[in-house]
Amino acid sequence: MPRNPAILPFAATLVGVALFSLMDALMKGGSIAVGAYSALLVRSLLGMVLTVPAWALRRRWPARPALKLHLLRGFSGAAMAFTFFWGIARLPLAEAIALSFTAPLLALGLAAALLRERIGRNAWAAGLLGIAGVALIAGVRMEAPQAQSGWGIAAVLLSSLLYAWNLILQRQQALVAAPLEVAAFQNSIYSLALLPFAPWFLIWPAAGTLGTIGGAAVLAVAAAMILSWAYARAEAQALVPLEYSGFLWAALFGWLLFGETVVPTTLAGAVLIVAGCALAAPRKRTEQTAT
Repeated sequence: MPRNPAILPFAATLVGVALFSLMDALMKGGSIAVGAYSALLVRSLLGMVLTVPAWALRRRWPARPALKLHLLRGFSGAAMAFTFFWGIARLPLAEAIALSFTAPLLALGLAAALLRERIGRNAWAAGLLGIAGVALIAGVRMEAPQAQSGWGIAAVLLSSLLYAWNLILQRQQALVAAPLEVAAFQNSIYSLALLPFAPWFLIWPAAGTLGTIGGAAVLAVAAAMILSWAYARAEAQALVPLEYSGFLWAALFGWLLFGETVVPTTLAGAVLIVAGCALAAPRKRTEQTAT
């Protein structure tokens, strides 16, 4: 057992964010190949296959408050995911992630309004450090956007608004449902929201692309369960700034998979982002809200 068990939710959040970042990279490839709608629907259907049977064997139907949260997060999350994947197909991955980091700062305010959490000085300072790092990194790219970048930027910013709410719903959901239930309902509701449009927009992926999207589905399920575990054990205001670490992974995966360059301003911004994550980490034992 670690000397400071309170650090475990923070370590788990960092792992979950890293897995989600790799999933984003795979989904960018899938979205370029068959479109954001088809990539997201196929990923959600595969996620259902991975999670629903295991949940059905072990769990009862959720109570009404939990079901309401599943529906809220599922439908809002489907819109959030679609706009994000549509946007990253038109932007460098690291820059898209940088734009999405407007969400955690919004989520700090939502945590106070919706969860009655008191926002401490460290949480605000961590958020501001992260935003400063993002501004430094994204500013250079945004000075001269390419032809489709404008629409991509708009899509990612819309996704970030939905993501801010999603972070708060994630905390509320984690307090009333186990990680497997969260993952099963999230994939099921994503699929339910997207399936009606299949006759017009679905392009079934070729074998190679299907394997890429399948890998994204596995990563999405694993990351969702890890983050659900973490958000059940620490306040949203403390975990939200750790979302900024996703930029570091996005820069790496963008470079490895798509040849997207990492410039000196990216490294300088990364220092600010990591500083914000360090500042957000607790100095004392976090209240245990679930087991």
